[in-house]
Amino acid sequence: MKRVDDASSWFGLSLTGLALSAHNDREEFDRLWLGFMTARVTLGLMLLSLQCVLFWLGQTGGYGLIVISGVYFVATLIIRMGLPPRRLGQSFELQWLYTVGADVMVFFVLQFFQGGSINYTPLLALPVLLAAILGTQLLALGTAASITLLLLAHEGWLTLQFAGDVAPRFIQAGLTGVGSFVIAISAYQLSARLASQEQRARRNQVAANIQQQVNDVVINSLSDGILVLDAYGTVHAANPAACHMLSADEKNLLHTPFELSLNSGWAPLGQLVQQVFSSQPQSPTEITLELMGHGTRQLRASTRLTAPQGGDTQSLCVMFLQDHREMEARLRTEKLASMGRMSAAVAHEIRNPLAAISQANALLGEDLHSPEHKKLTAIVQQNAKRLEKIVQEILNIARVQQQVHTTEPLKLNLNDNVHQICKDWAEHTQNQHRLSLKLAPAQLEVNFELEHLRRVLINLLDNAHRFASQQAESIQITTRTNLNGQVSLSVWSDSPPMETTVERHLFEPFFSSESRSSGLGLYICRELCVDHGAAISHHRSISVARGSAVQGNEFVVDFLTSPSSSL
Repeated sequence: MKRVDDASSWFGLSLTGLALSAHNDREEFDRLWLGFMTARVTLGLMLLSLQCVLFWLGQTGGYGLIVISGVYFVATLIIRMGLPPRRLGQSFELQWLYTVGADVMVFFVLQFFQGGSINYTPLLALPVLLAAILGTQLLALGTAASITLLLLAHEGWLTLQFAGDVAPRFIQAGLTGVGSFVIAISAYQLSARLASQEQRARRNQVAANIQQQVNDVVINSLSDGILVLDAYGTVHAANPAACHMLSADEKNLLHTPFELSLNSGWAPLGQLVQQVFSSQPQSPTEITLELMGHGTRQLRASTRLTAPQGGDTQSLCVMFLQDHREMEARLRTEKLASMGRMSAAVAHEIRNPLAAISQANALLGEDLHSPEHKKLTAIVQQNAKRLEKIVQEILNIARVQQQVHTTEPLKLNLNDNVHQICKDWAEHTQNQHRLSLKLAPAQLEVNFELEHLRRVLINLLDNAHRFASQQAESIQITTRTNLNGQVSLSVWSDSPPMETTVERHLFEPFFSSESRSSGLGLYICRELCVDHGAAISHHRSISVARGSAVQGNEFVVDFLTSPSSSL
């Protein structure tokens, strides 16, 4: 997820990328610094060994050069082992003196005393490279200039001490100085260029990592399944939706390549892959998978081939899968939603003529004296009120207007009313043998309107009636309280598990897994519960039925408990 203080683009260098790049830059500098310091220690050891050998052979005049080489070796070893890596500044500071300056002076002293037999000037390239790579260009040029001045001064001193042709010696010193400047400029430019390219590569890597993370989040959250396959039917990548459609184990298959041949039910996918690589179809294809233990699943598959990224790289097939049942449910939901809006509009228009009918019937009833006629007007009035209530509920469900709540909470005896509602429903539907009541021993008082409780409970019973078995105790009604005093009503049935696509939309309006259902029952239950401060939920649970534990679907209504409720 993009942060506010990150770069302006998802694919730009974020603050995390900057920190990572800075950390990598520090590691790279430390590696270069340790490399140079190790080279100085090695060179110091070689110089010390050389001076000892020359002294043993009698080609040196004393212990001075051995002492200088020994001190240089010990100093480089201490710096290598004891001091932390640190960049050189832009001037001849202390760090420059005990690193670059020490090298210049030691090599120059050796050249001064042994210049006639051994030429140490090539070693002066080391301090120039050290200043150019670990410092700035100004420091590198200053180091080259100091070397040039020392060499020219040395040749001038030799000219005063010895007669002869001085031109070759000054030319040699000048060429060495020019070479030092060339090395300083070239090394600094190459170092800066490599550092710039490495920084650019790291930024591209950070951008690629961010893009990959964003792609992973988007692909994993898609409801459509995505498979990436090769020509041999090997799945190289699959998002959770695809694993669900294939009834595959996400933990084992989501990030591990697997073969479509592992499951005979996936054979249609393998055949489609072969057709893709042979004829490259682009239109969606309807396929049917026979999944053992999961029934038949109809999918719509669309395929695309990726372009090969090289001579040895093969194309891959990206397959997009859609659950045909869920697609039809979405279309049906949209149609029913449109019908719901139309029904709300019609109900809104019915209110005015219905009010006129009620008023005319009331006026007519005042002029009638015959009991038969008054009975007829009472029937008209009763049904008019019933129609008015239905219209009001449709408008409330459609959110055309807000439901008007009473100021006083509606106190209801839960056990008695649940028992009566279930008794009436069982007699009406002839389901006495299937229904089992498990009411709490204490009287439970909740805040709920009786007619709304009847509607909620009957909707849940009708829903259980459609999917439960015909055996005894296949539908169970339970009232209970938990340790916190929460009163709940449970409607359990031994119905089979719901499809994930159905369970996801259970309480949405105009959604149903049956073509003959309007899809309003559970939605109305939820809205009525919300209006009374209650909550309704669904989950799979185990209940004792017919003497054994049975899995089933359970709908639970958690009520807003009255303060005077009995526990």
